[in-house]
Amino acid sequence: MFHHLWAALLYLYGILLNAIYQCPEPSQLRALGTAETEFPEPYLGQWYFIAGAAPTKEELATFDSVDNIVFNMAAGSAPMQLQLRATIRTKSGHCIPRRWTYRLTEGSTDLQTEGRPDMKTELFTTACLGGIMLKETGRGYQRFLLYDRSPHPPEKCVEEFQSLTSCLESRAFLLTPRNQGTCELSSH
Repeated sequence: MFHHLWAALLYLYGILLNAIYQCPEPSQLRALGTAETEFPEPYLGQWYFIAGAAPTKEELATFDSVDNIVFNMAAGSAPMQLQLRATIRTKSGHCIPRRWTYRLTEGSTDLQTEGRPDMKTELFTTACLGGIMLKETGRGYQRFLLYDRSPHPPEKCVEEFQSLTSCLESRAFLLTPRNQGTCELSSH
């Protein structure tokens, strides 16, 4: 009898804890649509890198020297292709331009980075309007990256990103300082 009562109490405690501390299952992340009628409009235009999260600090180390990053996403020369240009402003004030091409997988939110067959990028919506979350996985790393249309999104958006990624076992968190002005994006 005591074991049944104890099991029932633990079950109720689990339900209560789940109601208070709701972490979505990874399968509950809402992927961005890739329907022909939507592509590529939701992805185009200017984006700012806001924050990153990963299971370990080492997986975010590439961003340690970053003050801010501004991106421009444009439709590529081929269908289901995105051209990405970025300019990284380092904490020391230097501007570093970058370019790469993403290929969308038909019927999926998976992006393949040209020249990086080991890298997989998935796109997800965020709770905040104007935000997007990427999950990057590659050889030896996994990280979540938060981007927004605004260089300074509401603090609530960053807090929700940090809470969500913490639920997904990403204990390391990096917030870009964004103390300096953004670098000019090259048109080439």
